[in-house]
Amino acid sequence: MSSHANDPAGSPSANYAELTAQVKALVAAEKDRVANAANIAALLYDGLPEVNWAGFYFYDGRELVLGPFQGKPACVRIALGKGVCGTAAASRTTQLIADVHAFDGHIACDADSRSEVVVPLARNDGTLVGVLDLDSPRPERFDAIDQRGLEDIAAVFIASLEHA
Repeated sequence: MSSHANDPAGSPSANYAELTAQVKALVAAEKDRVANAANIAALLYDGLPEVNWAGFYFYDGRELVLGPFQGKPACVRIALGKGVCGTAAASRTTQLIADVHAFDGHIACDADSRSEVVVPLARNDGTLVGVLDLDSPRPERFDAIDQRGLEDIAAVFIASLEHA
């Protein structure tokens, strides 16, 4: 198993280490949730290959509501437990989906998306904030390195909320 420190420059783990450092710099001076989510979505969309959607859904106390994103227009509201995003939010576990068409109950916001990774966002006290969602037109685009990297980025985002 590779780690960020042992991977050569240009590797996926090294790319995530750089993206995480950039996210830390982006949120360091800003505490607004929407502003930080917008910049993180733009950074991920621009900085990761073969991604056709990157963004956030925020939990409003009843359901997930579309937040800042990059990509085609998306589903606006998602019930907890429904689709990949709702499943990640309800279970508080990252969903790494190789083929969204094989995921029971997948919500097809963009017919071009074939794989997806969704990281739940929860405060230190367990309060659900929402999810970080990335889609790709390539099946099996996301792997364990993506999962770890995106979970690290999600943790930086959550930490920025703790001090807001």
